[in-house]
Amino acid sequence: VQLQASGGGLVQSGESLRISCAASGRSANRYQLGWFRQAPGKEREFVAAISRIGGFTEYADPVKGRFTISRDNAKNTVYLQMNSLKPEDTAVYYCAARSAIGSAVDSDIESYGTWGQGTLVTVSS
Repeated sequence: VQLQASGGGLVQSGESLRISCAASGRSANRYQLGWFRQAPGKEREFVAAISRIGGFTEYADPVKGRFTISRDNAKNTVYLQMNSLKPEDTAVYYCAARSAIGSAVDSDIESYGTWGQGTLVTVSS
């Protein structure tokens, strides 16, 4: 599967933004999907993940209550709705896929084998 992220941009603190990741090559419903981010000078970190089926989700503590991950298997697309954005959310956001069974969700970056190119989200104060 190939992944293509889009939708990044420049927003002000407190605003919202939705980024998307389209899968091609193989059906996205074969995979558990996740979002990660990498800020300048920092390591890539987990943001959110959603199971292959059942809609089970997991979030990193800094984004809980503000970000929502969702998927539309008919469109082979995963979304990340980001509300109440903060300057510390500024990063390149990457989508990733891992083979999974059923409702499994994993935040371990090492378990993801397929990565898309990133999309830059900049939050100004």
